[in-house]
Amino acid sequence: MSGTFMGMPAFPAAAREAVADTALRGNLRHATRTIRARRARAVAELPDWAELREAGRRIKDHTLRHLDTYLVQLEEAVTAAGGVVHWAADADEANRIVTGLVKATGEREVVKVKSMTTQEIGLNEALEAEGIRAYETDLAELIVQLGRDRPSHILVPAIHRNRGEIRDIFRSEMGAWGRPAPEGLTDAPAELAEAARLHLREKFLRAKVGISGANFMVAETGTLVVVESEGNGRMCLTLPETLVSVVGIEKVVPAWRDLGVFLQTLPRSSTAERMNPYTSMWTGTTEKDGPRAFHLVLLDNGRTDTLADEVGRQALRCIRCSACLNVCPVYERAGGHAYGSVYPGPIGAILSPQLRGTASEIDASLPYASSLCGACYDVCPVAIDIPEVLVHLRERVVEGGTVTRGGDKVVLKPAKGHAAERAAMRAARWALVRPGVLRTGQRLASRTRRLHPRTLPGPGRAWSAARELPRVPAESFRDWWQRTDGGKKETE
Repeated sequence: MSGTFMGMPAFPAAAREAVADTALRGNLRHATRTIRARRARAVAELPDWAELREAGRRIKDHTLRHLDTYLVQLEEAVTAAGGVVHWAADADEANRIVTGLVKATGEREVVKVKSMTTQEIGLNEALEAEGIRAYETDLAELIVQLGRDRPSHILVPAIHRNRGEIRDIFRSEMGAWGRPAPEGLTDAPAELAEAARLHLREKFLRAKVGISGANFMVAETGTLVVVESEGNGRMCLTLPETLVSVVGIEKVVPAWRDLGVFLQTLPRSSTAERMNPYTSMWTGTTEKDGPRAFHLVLLDNGRTDTLADEVGRQALRCIRCSACLNVCPVYERAGGHAYGSVYPGPIGAILSPQLRGTASEIDASLPYASSLCGACYDVCPVAIDIPEVLVHLRERVVEGGTVTRGGDKVVLKPAKGHAAERAAMRAARWALVRPGVLRTGQRLASRTRRLHPRTLPGPGRAWSAARELPRVPAESFRDWWQRTDGGKKETE
């Protein structure tokens, strides 16, 4: 995976700095709570939401089990429709393919839409190194690009910015990228949207090359699907002469009928709408309609390695709705930048360490960026058990073990800084498999409970500073059970 966000401190350090930013916390609190409430109302309208959620999970799991078959079927269908399919094992290969395709057209600028996958591989930087300028056309992505910033949310990349900040960015930066902001621009949403529309319109009309991602790819027909709310996607997908789509291999679905499930669950979970205002679909090329050349770059970049993990592979079900971010108490306070990845929030905490590995300080810390409250699992429209994967990855960080990297089995060493945790867990395991030792320990803890401290010493002080330590009961459950014959003597 690209190192675009690497070099950042571990999540605890980055989160500590973010939490101290009161303006950031205010922006995040207002935005996430608003989206969360709207989503809850939209989901409540469907009496069969649980069934749709289960259907989405099953479709994704079936596809992942037979991913090789459906990807070959997709390639055949795209090729038959006049498109060209390229396979990219990693970020470097994907960037070489895309930059080569753009350079072959002779163009020096491109317009982009639905570009989270291209952010993952650092495509903008790769294009810039070759003298090619990429223009983001999604409003939030435009704000991030003009502000020389990084995205902090899957659905709303500029969620950490308020209207005043956006107005200032437009006033100071738009002119360097094209049409400047109108004189006297205020922070009224309608004025900001109009400034962006005028700025982008000239780029849509001038660009000869478009670069996109996709929400779904239909193996049955070779059709790609983009859902969006602004219309910029429709412009990027139809006006350029050449269209290059960079899509993760996990985005494939077997057939058209499968889209019926996701086109109900995705908009309600993301934008809290019954359906997206713009749902664009294209299949190869068509004479005198749309781009003359279509290239599909299928990106692996750690996905087949993730697929090899029986517990962690469920992260590949993700349809990028961002519902888990909007309910996460950690994300609401720390924001997206602290995750050091284009994929922030709970899904990023399990996806990034699998795509990139856990060798870096930031990736080794991400599985701990959660309270394990389970809210993310409750709202996920494809039932990804994020807490289960987080615990699984924590075990990997602490204990090491065998994982798949680049298609090969490798043995990871335990991460540094977890020696005490490993020792504590091994001691607990030793005691838990020896009933006599466990019973003695429980009785000793009960009899000395008046001497127990109210706070933990050393590193545990930070944990107990915000919580009361649970009191040890006067007797263990085992002793109570024996004394009362399973509670029978207390009811007589």
